[in-house]
Amino acid sequence: MGPVLRSIVGLWRSSHPGPTLVVTTLAAALALASGLEVWRILLLAAAVFSGQLSIGISNDAIDAERDRAVGRTDKPIACGEVALRTAWTAAVVLALLALGLSAPLGVELAGAHAVVLVCGWSYNAGLKTGPLSIAPYVLAFGCFPSLATLAAADPQLAPGWAWLAGGALGAALHLTNVLPDLDDDARTGVRGTPHRLGPKASVRLAAASVLLGAASATLGPAGGSIPEVTAIGWVVLVLVVAVVLVSLVLARAGSSGRVLFRLVMLAALLLAAQLVASGHSLAT
Repeated sequence: MGPVLRSIVGLWRSSHPGPTLVVTTLAAALALASGLEVWRILLLAAAVFSGQLSIGISNDAIDAERDRAVGRTDKPIACGEVALRTAWTAAVVLALLALGLSAPLGVELAGAHAVVLVCGWSYNAGLKTGPLSIAPYVLAFGCFPSLATLAAADPQLAPGWAWLAGGALGAALHLTNVLPDLDDDARTGVRGTPHRLGPKASVRLAAASVLLGAASATLGPAGGSIPEVTAIGWVVLVLVVAVVLVSLVLARAGSSGRVLFRLVMLAALLLAAQLVASGHSLAT
């Protein structure tokens, strides 16, 4: 493998490809469910994809020393497979590309996407180590449903229930995403919201966030009227409640952070699916 190809592969591995693809797919699915034209969906997906690559790579560039300190052999930048300067160049170029791709969809969409990018970069740059580490996740994911509605020909913000559901999803993702790495983070001085709460309290708060988001995504499209809730809405809500209850029981029994992480992430993905299923209501 040549040096250029090795750097590209290393940058891709440094971008947190799983979350990057999930967030990009969620943006495209929300845009599709909102009835956007194909070119708008593709352009929005490309913009979000570039932005998420930028956030992921900048995270690993900033954390290179910490990752080396705890022996993270799965981190190409920390291992020297990708030069730090190359990583920073890629992160900045991708952030600019994300904003450039957003611009044709309107100044409102570009502004909202800039907020999401600032949230991601500010988290990486220092907020992750303090008590307010949850804030950029809540704000970024709260804005997220509006990316679809602001990319429309008639741009408008998503309704309040979608902001609440998105913010709750972001809180749950942050609170559970770090559970498998709490010990490594403690060794390198990372003391964000979930580190200060502890694993059990973080799981409980994540569970409550998912339930709040699911309730909002269920009742919001129905205008708050229980009889108007769709069958799909009830099914997803019941599934979310079931997964959350299992998570709480296992947390009380002392299950590992990775098991709890997977369960709460499953509940969060169900909430994301519920948001997509309600996409037709976002612009109303």
